[in-house]
Amino acid sequence: MSAILGKAAQGVFNFRAQCCQQDRQSGIGCNTNVCIDMCNAYSLRRKKFAWAGLSVMKLSTLTINMNGMENRASVRCTAAINTGTISSFEKVDFRKLQNGSDIRGVAVSGVEGEPINLTDPVAEAIAAAFASWLMDKRKQDGKRLRVSIGHDSRISSKQMQDAFSRGLTSVGLNVIHYGLASTPAMFNSTLTENENFFCPVDGSIMITASHLPYNRNGFKFFTSSGGLGKNDIKDILERAANIYEKFSVEKLEEPDNGVSVKKVDYMEVYTSDLVETVRRSAGNIDKPLEGLHIVVDAGNGAGGFFAGKVLEPLGASTTGSQFLEPDGMFPNHIPNPENKAAMKAIIQAVKENDADLGIIFDTDVDRSAAVDSNGNEFNRNRLIALMSALVLEKYPGTTIVTDSVTSDGLTAFIEKKLGGKHHRFKRGYKNVIDEAARLDSIGKASHLAIETSGHGALKENHWLDDGAYLMVQVLIKLASAKSSGNDNGSKIITDLVEGLEEPGVSVELRLKINQNHADLGGRSFQEYGDTVLKHLESTSDSDTKLQKVPVNYEGIRVSGYGGWFLLRLSLHDPVLPLNVEAPSNEDAKKLGLAVLNAVKEFSALDTSSLDDFLQSE
Repeated sequence: MSAILGKAAQGVFNFRAQCCQQDRQSGIGCNTNVCIDMCNAYSLRRKKFAWAGLSVMKLSTLTINMNGMENRASVRCTAAINTGTISSFEKVDFRKLQNGSDIRGVAVSGVEGEPINLTDPVAEAIAAAFASWLMDKRKQDGKRLRVSIGHDSRISSKQMQDAFSRGLTSVGLNVIHYGLASTPAMFNSTLTENENFFCPVDGSIMITASHLPYNRNGFKFFTSSGGLGKNDIKDILERAANIYEKFSVEKLEEPDNGVSVKKVDYMEVYTSDLVETVRRSAGNIDKPLEGLHIVVDAGNGAGGFFAGKVLEPLGASTTGSQFLEPDGMFPNHIPNPENKAAMKAIIQAVKENDADLGIIFDTDVDRSAAVDSNGNEFNRNRLIALMSALVLEKYPGTTIVTDSVTSDGLTAFIEKKLGGKHHRFKRGYKNVIDEAARLDSIGKASHLAIETSGHGALKENHWLDDGAYLMVQVLIKLASAKSSGNDNGSKIITDLVEGLEEPGVSVELRLKINQNHADLGGRSFQEYGDTVLKHLESTSDSDTKLQKVPVNYEGIRVSGYGGWFLLRLSLHDPVLPLNVEAPSNEDAKKLGLAVLNAVKEFSALDTSSLDDFLQSE
């Protein structure tokens, strides 16, 4: 029976891919319901699976509707989804789906060497596991729990939404679909009190893989306490693996367990709150940005709403905004504020449209960056400096928590120019946010946690990393300036980071560990990497031109030659990332050479990227 099911599922996906491909070739774009209806007619319907051993849920069976396409509007296909051989019972290593505090995998075929591991059955098992986890955490008081689901523009997101819905409803949870949404909005739905939108929800899922390529997808989870941590995700994946292993097929029937699946436009609530925040801060002026020209680059992700739903109601002109239409193939540039091509695109848009400000988001809008009227970027250290200046105006003396690779110039700017405190912590946005919340909870006031990647969270916004809310802080500053008679556009923003010392050279190199090399001697790459770091620490201590940073939470950070280097072990991969910043290329190479001399005896370590840097002009 399992073999029949696997073949039937494969037939459904292959048939769907074929008709979508035919429509693409004829220019139709697969925008009608014809393809869906034909695929549904071919689908294996109303199959029932038993997932045994779920005592927490007190259920012996979880019902799954394998159709999953019913009640869905037309789908725009730009690639074949799950067209490889699909069997509900293939072995899957669920541990490999964990990416820190997120879940990520391959949902679409087409990239060589990247087989699909995020199939519908896998997603359904994860959904049931999240339901189990949520039931353990929440007192139900006889009420049926409800969970909201939103997604970014990825081509597999609607399919993942349907699979997740089946997993949740099968165990008796109500589901609310938000459709295209942002990650911050999904968290907010656990806090909003508005029964018209079925809020607050008990839990929330955002389907996204951030800026990763079109074939990837994943899940972020929230409760009213915030985003789930690494241990929570590990727990959910362990439950999912147990559920998945106990799949069995039963007879064709589907009991009615009374659950509901509803659809609402929650982004209406989220964007209205952003607009009101700016208006309130500007003295309840209806259009406080009138006369300003601001362009948005959404990178074809989920952030296109910001132009029409936030900026325009506030009075700003958004002419020249680009890539606002969702397109999961990301045809224009990677939706990533750290990407050079992406930043070049928004700079160009600002200059060509003579705009006062440019704003760019990543795919799911939990990261952002900005550009002033002269094309100066506010990302990485400059974004942190800008946000620190804005936050310290409201909360003098507060602690700014950042990741480990921020510059010494930023520390001097925060502490000497702004009068705040800089606490440099580990990489990983959840690490940074949790550390800021911890410090604040023990009386060391902290109001901003922000990574160089663009993830930024404020205490006043429930410690949620929200790229749109960061940009709202910039808009508030512009609006306040206008209401005070200052019509200098983004110059007021540029002036806030005046005095920030920026390095002449800043590079990040990746030193890979060959896990098959004999030098590991049976050790894991983590153990081998730790040995490399300890040796570098010892070597640096004996060099009079180098000085180890006394307080450091990640890797080995050493100052010297007017700059610094940081060598650390990647959170997930067999890689030692090396960051070097210095006043000049010559000084940066001196620091790089000190690292190379210390680690060259470790033959399993690939130093070719460092070698190339040292030999470059």
